[in-house]
Amino acid sequence: MVITYVIRNNLYVNLTNRCTNRCEFCVREAAGAGAYADLRLEREPTFEEILNDVLSHNLNMFQEIVFCGLGEPTCRFYDMLSVCKAIRERSDTPIRVCTNGHASLIMKEDTAPAFRGLVDCVSISLNAADSDTYDKLCRPKFGEDTFTGVLKFAREISKYVPKVVLTVVRGTLTDEDVDRCAQIAAGIGAGFAIRELGE
Repeated sequence: MVITYVIRNNLYVNLTNRCTNRCEFCVREAAGAGAYADLRLEREPTFEEILNDVLSHNLNMFQEIVFCGLGEPTCRFYDMLSVCKAIRERSDTPIRVCTNGHASLIMKEDTAPAFRGLVDCVSISLNAADSDTYDKLCRPKFGEDTFTGVLKFAREISKYVPKVVLTVVRGTLTDEDVDRCAQIAAGIGAGFAIRELGE
């Protein structure tokens, strides 16, 4: 069971395979997940298993510690934050969370303040410039209000986390929509990045 894995100089933490989106371009939707097949967890690891795996590494040797696997890390919101706290107690290595921005929808409360002091960067998969396109591409569990919830989370998390970046996937949107997404990010005061398909 692969809980942590290393890419270049970053340590990645794979908490869960659960996700509240079913994005049509996601590697999760591919049979076997290709090169990512090893990240499919045969079961949800316990908090103790996650913590022990993370702490088995020399955390100071990494450029970043990134919560990103085949699932949405905030589906295990409190476990994720508890691991972040344990990392913070041992290392100054920056912590990044890659998320679909559904944390507050999942937890049914404003989750943004809980990130303060624990997370250095939040990367939010925006993936669309409007609700209709988001629903079509991402097929969210929470229905037609999800896009609004993602934007609200992005605005709120910007108050508590030093760096927030909204991302889209190249090839899934028109150039015009990519420009609109960049404008949304700028309006929030967040960074903007274009990810490659399958990255």
